[in-house]
Amino acid sequence: MTDRMNRRQAIAGIGLGSLGVAMSASRAASGEAPATSTPPTPVAYTLPPLPYKSLEPIIDDATLALHHDKHHAGYVKGANAALEALAKARETGDFALVKHWERELAFHASGHALHTLYWTSMWPGGRGESSPTYPTALDQAMEASFGPREKMLDQFAAATKAVEASGWGVLAWEPLSKRLVALQVEKHQDLTVWGCVPILVCDVWEHAYYLKYQNRRADYVDAWMGIIDWQSASERFEKAAR
Repeated sequence: MTDRMNRRQAIAGIGLGSLGVAMSASRAASGEAPATSTPPTPVAYTLPPLPYKSLEPIIDDATLALHHDKHHAGYVKGANAALEALAKARETGDFALVKHWERELAFHASGHALHTLYWTSMWPGGRGESSPTYPTALDQAMEASFGPREKMLDQFAAATKAVEASGWGVLAWEPLSKRLVALQVEKHQDLTVWGCVPILVCDVWEHAYYLKYQNRRADYVDAWMGIIDWQSASERFEKAAR
């Protein structure tokens, strides 16, 4: 499988479920009949391959490998374990631990989704930076939602640096108001907005940067802004905003 195919599969698979929920709610509110289709067959979560070999010098290779092979893999394992436990609870009718396993599912599945997006939010040296002469649809949406592009970048970086404890900076499409929003996500699942489709994410859990930057989160975020994969972000936005 090629790197390009891996990247496109990851882009296509993230965030659009939230968009579907929002669209279904909109159809219901308008009285429109829901679209019919064959329901997909549920599958287990799997760890996607990295779409590149290195992000040096911004993110060191040791951190990249540890982050992907250990931390992300752990979220995949935890999400599947929660699904299995909830399936067993349904079979036995014993829901004594349902609160625990629902929390585990929210935490680990959200961690898996955001990490999958994180790998496709970066590219060695950055990629897809548009010019003022040829703005992308994402550029136009950023202008409409935030004003000049630099204003969005300033807010996104500031929000990401200021996440309390562990979490994420997220640029997301909010379909109900048809705008882009910058969010601070705590852990993996807290402080989101229902229906939002994440377009670009920056991980500020310490395991994302501590080997190289120690406690200098702001330095990491500033450096990270230079390796954004705007090409992938634009593709995600165009899918989400259809």
